[in-house]
Amino acid sequence: MTTSKKLRVAFVHPDLGIGGAERLVVDAALGLQSLGHTVDIYTSHHDPNHCFDETRDGTLHVHHVFPPFPRAWHGKFHILFAHARQLHLTLTQFILRSDPPEHDVFFVDQLSTCIPLLRMLSCKRVLFYCHFPDKLLAHGAFVEGSFQKSKVGLLKALYRYPMDWLEEVTTRQADTIVANSKFTARITMAHLTSIKLTPKVVYPGINIKVYQAPVDWTTPDVVQITSQRPTLISLNRFEMKKNAALAIGAFALLRMKPSMQQSSRNVRLVLAGGYDPRLEDNIRTLNSLVEHAQSSKLSFNVITPPQSKIAAPSTGTTPTEPDVLFLLNFTTSQRSALLQSSSTLALLYTPANEHFGIGPVEGMICGLPILACDSGGPTESIVDQPPDQRTGWLRTPDAGIWAEALEEICLMDVSERASLAQRSKHRAQSVFGMETMAKELEALLVETAGMGPVETWAIKGIAFMFAFLVGLVLAVLSRRYL
Repeated sequence: MTTSKKLRVAFVHPDLGIGGAERLVVDAALGLQSLGHTVDIYTSHHDPNHCFDETRDGTLHVHHVFPPFPRAWHGKFHILFAHARQLHLTLTQFILRSDPPEHDVFFVDQLSTCIPLLRMLSCKRVLFYCHFPDKLLAHGAFVEGSFQKSKVGLLKALYRYPMDWLEEVTTRQADTIVANSKFTARITMAHLTSIKLTPKVVYPGINIKVYQAPVDWTTPDVVQITSQRPTLISLNRFEMKKNAALAIGAFALLRMKPSMQQSSRNVRLVLAGGYDPRLEDNIRTLNSLVEHAQSSKLSFNVITPPQSKIAAPSTGTTPTEPDVLFLLNFTTSQRSALLQSSSTLALLYTPANEHFGIGPVEGMICGLPILACDSGGPTESIVDQPPDQRTGWLRTPDAGIWAEALEEICLMDVSERASLAQRSKHRAQSVFGMETMAKELEALLVETAGMGPVETWAIKGIAFMFAFLVGLVLAVLSRRYL
């Protein structure tokens, strides 16, 4: 049941681009809006040419606050500038304005820097949605039970220490902490040890109607990417940590399988995802994947939607019917076409230890078999065993093992596919629908807003600001040596 009290909810999100965290924010806002609540999204970056449709077509009310700080300085200090950009947004929109907007509760995600200020100076309660602790993302490759910390110099360690401390102490200030999976909740409690408030789990939900809407197969962007060839798809940002190279490696091995010699030569792989030419990681990742395709003797093409204002990087490509298609910044129509096409055989979700991963849920709602890594959030969204309840395959991120799973998927008969599709759709609708997420968030936001007046302590506020300034000074002093 929905609540009779309608809230004015302010979302604070650092960068409203194209990605899983952004999709969650958009769907959460849409879901709350559909329940009658008033929603505003505040962000330090929103590019109409690189965002989800709902954030630019007027469906959602987005406030883009242009910061005086860059995203980074010579490719460094990303988290320092992220803190500065969020503090600028918080101060200019909610604290220093003579007529600050009226909100009942704040929904903050990804970056917790603003939480103490919002609570102490606007006297409003805050719900923090935790995707994954930044200290773990910044310090090395995280594997549950075996955190492999990368080697850093003394000055960088001094730089990261206040940043990590700041993350923990500001997250701790939230009135309600929510995690995107049991995996994330468990890891947050284990590594942000001063936090005593156990995170509640609200799985990201998707707008099921969007994924079930009919596709117009005649539009130019859909025509651009459709094919009668059997297709394997992977939907993820072009980032190294997403490990799309696993999909290329497994695909190349699949083509060599004796049982697949006749049919697999005609199978193609589509790697589609967000690509931002401002980000070095995106550029490096795409170049690496292209080189991987070339070394595997796979023909390829790199394209962007016809209406995209971001040009595809120039590479030596195959003009028509490539083995691997790299699709940068796909449109909603293109995503729907890839997921709903009768020629699509499976969705490959390549990241290991992913915090949640909306990709498998998108595939399940469209009835696709899912192949994902056997760690992190996908172990909660995908059912691998027993086989008669399966919605996908969870496998060690090894190209050879994945090729074997792909062979099994490609050789499924019609009845097996139909049964799996029915199970997948039911699970996605009942557990990961936007309505389910919206109602769970609504209950938590009402509970958070109803906690009463915020108690403020001037001494704690002064101590917080002093510690943050110390962190800034350390970072500035160390920048010439990093």
